[in-house]
Amino acid sequence: MKIDYKKLAINIVVPLALGAIVGFITGANGSYESFVKPSFAPPAILFPIVWSILYILLGVSSYLIGKSNDKNSENALSTYYTHLVINLIWSFLFFTFKWYLFSFLWIILMLVSLVVMMKKYYVIDKTSAHIQIPYLLWLIFAGILNFSIFLLNT
Repeated sequence: MKIDYKKLAINIVVPLALGAIVGFITGANGSYESFVKPSFAPPAILFPIVWSILYILLGVSSYLIGKSNDKNSENALSTYYTHLVINLIWSFLFFTFKWYLFSFLWIILMLVSLVVMMKKYYVIDKTSAHIQIPYLLWLIFAGILNFSIFLLNT
């Protein structure tokens, strides 16, 4: 299996760059430190580290799907791009608009779209689906954290 490092790099840079841009924009609108948080809330410094890793994994998975010759890869990648947009919108809902309950519901939408994406990936390339398991677990945790912040700050 030959790796096209240029395509792999592009697939990784796209979600990383988009995530960084959204993080920069929404970081000016609200501070995680200003919320009343539950005792299990991680420190703010953890979030850019975790999200960078998760965006890298998203990029690797999309590369694996994109390089496959499977007839369903285009549809799976459309699901990925839709999921990425859903992912990026969450920060605006939570930090800019401070719609904590709606943000929690949005995370549920993110989870559903991720599971759909993973199922499509699994049919094409099992590794690409398995690579998303940390992201799935993180979204479950993020949903619990989001809902807790909603309860503590309303």
